[in-house]
This record gives sequence, structure tokens and C-alpha cells, in this order.
Amino acid sequence: MPIEVRSQEEFIKISEKASECRVVRKPKEGIAKIKARTKRYLYTIKIPLDQVDDFLKRLKCQNIKEVSKERKEESSS
Repeated sequence: MPIEVRSQEEFIKISEKASECRVVRKPKEGIAKIKARTKRYLYTIKIPLDQVDDFLKRLKCQNIKEVSKERKEESSS
């Protein structure tokens, strides 16, 4: 089970240890989910869409990937 983090500062500290961060934008819901994969856990945080770009600039993750929801829907068909 992923661990949801509510504090942006705490998530930035976690991102230093993460091997990969993934960004999933959900325009219908008005949020973006950012997921940080560390050796042991998967951490997630929900950010409003208007704050995502500034937040991504502050992340210290080694590898940041944008994941589109469309691609997941195509593969499940």
C-alpha cells in the first residue's frame, strides 16, 4: 500500500531518496498525484493543478516522469 503524505516539505525530503518520481495529472478532478518510489515504499501526494509546476521544480528526485492516463486506458483494453 502506498503511503500518502500531506506535507509538501516532507514529500520534498522524501524525494531526495527516491529513485523515480511519477506525475499523473487528473484535469477532471483538478489535482495531480505525484508518486515517489524509494527502495522500501511508494509515497504519494496530491497537489492542485495550478501548483504542480512550481512543486516539481522544488523536487530533488533523480528521475521525473509524466504519466498520461490515456496510455493506461489503451493498455487495459
